[in-house]
Amino acid sequence: MENFDVIIIGGSYAGLSAAMTLGRSLRNVLVIDSGLPCNRQTPHSHNFLTRDGETPKAIATIAKEQVLQYPTVQFIEGIATNAQRLENGFEITTKTQQSFTAKKLIIASGIHDIHPDIKGFSESWGISVIHCPYCHGYEFRHQQTAIMANGERAAHLAMLVRNLTNQLTILSNGPAAFETDQLEKFGKHNISIIENKITTIQHVNGQVQHLVFEDGSIQPFDAVYAAIPFVQHSDIPSQLECELTEQGHIKTDSFQKTSVPDVFACGDSASPMRSVANAVYTGNMAGSMINAELCRELF
Repeated sequence: MENFDVIIIGGSYAGLSAAMTLGRSLRNVLVIDSGLPCNRQTPHSHNFLTRDGETPKAIATIAKEQVLQYPTVQFIEGIATNAQRLENGFEITTKTQQSFTAKKLIIASGIHDIHPDIKGFSESWGISVIHCPYCHGYEFRHQQTAIMANGERAAHLAMLVRNLTNQLTILSNGPAAFETDQLEKFGKHNISIIENKITTIQHVNGQVQHLVFEDGSIQPFDAVYAAIPFVQHSDIPSQLECELTEQGHIKTDSFQKTSVPDVFACGDSASPMRSVANAVYTGNMAGSMINAELCRELF
């Protein structure tokens, strides 16, 4: 068993950002990462200064190389499966039964998207079946676009995506659930609604070509925004009884502190803003605030 100041569960952008901040403060840090980031299928990352258009893997590789220049930071590939509260910290055990202890924890393990039972969805996810107009919308501007969502979530996305294309259709994938004022706005902007259930996404290497519906009809599209459910990627937050938001993110304050003392969370685990920029920012904040706590305890 090895002891650290901080263990970071998850070594993508948020976790690496926190590790850099802590490494620069001479903290002994262990990053445990599964090597399976949720954006591994996405061809290009956007809206992040100096790296716009890079592959997610390229950004993460550069980040890891830079973080590991700090000698007090260690990185292992593995899956943290168990967390136990100790008198003065935590014990984390991995899938391979390695055990480590630390005074503080950062959860940066992200979320796991639950894909619908639609043929071709998983193969297209992150490529042309997308989640965020800020991350992907510019590349599909002025193109035939669908929003796979219902109710308030669909209305919110429609408002944002309508700024990028006037060829917009809402796919409620069942009976539509909209208020009168929402329907009026859809009509004003020529946004149609298809209630038929989707059975298949026809694609070429993840690039959407057509959608096939339960009644046999086929519609051409270039991109599909999909609002789908998710769960936390790691069981550690539930084991530690971290409070979650109504949407399912780990609840944090403005300093990335969770409801559990000495546990912080950052990145997609703790925010609906799924972007590299936000992950880096929240990781930096979590690392800074943990270092401040450690300084305060020893000063």
